[in-house]
Amino acid sequence: MKKVLIVLAISAAMLSACGGGGKSGGADSSAAAKPDSAAAQRSVDTTNAGGKLIAKNDCLTCHKIDTKVIGPSYADVAAKYPSTEANIDTLADKVIKGGSGHWGSVAMAGHPTVSEADAKAMVTYILSLKK
Repeated sequence: MKKVLIVLAISAAMLSACGGGGKSGGADSSAAAKPDSAAAQRSVDTTNAGGKLIAKNDCLTCHKIDTKVIGPSYADVAAKYPSTEANIDTLADKVIKGGSGHWGSVAMAGHPTVSEADAKAMVTYILSLKK
């Protein structure tokens, strides 16, 4: 019983931090980034439609551009996936439905309130970060 309560508490904490779908504003938390690395301080481009959506949602709680936090960095995602329509569709579906297994054992909570068009705009922006 004690293990079940611990698992539930951890799950609730992850859900509220990574995928509550709320309007937390997604402010970039410098505490999770490496303070001595200028690249780790790079911000989401809010002049880009996808970047603006990322900043507006809770994405930056679990992801940063150049630094792995809870989920992979956006630069790592861009390096792994070529910017193709198939990959944009697949990753947009992951944003909406959530999932795990591609970047470790921590699951990304789904964001069912994000529209397919918005998810595709966010993914297109992320894949544009490929170096």
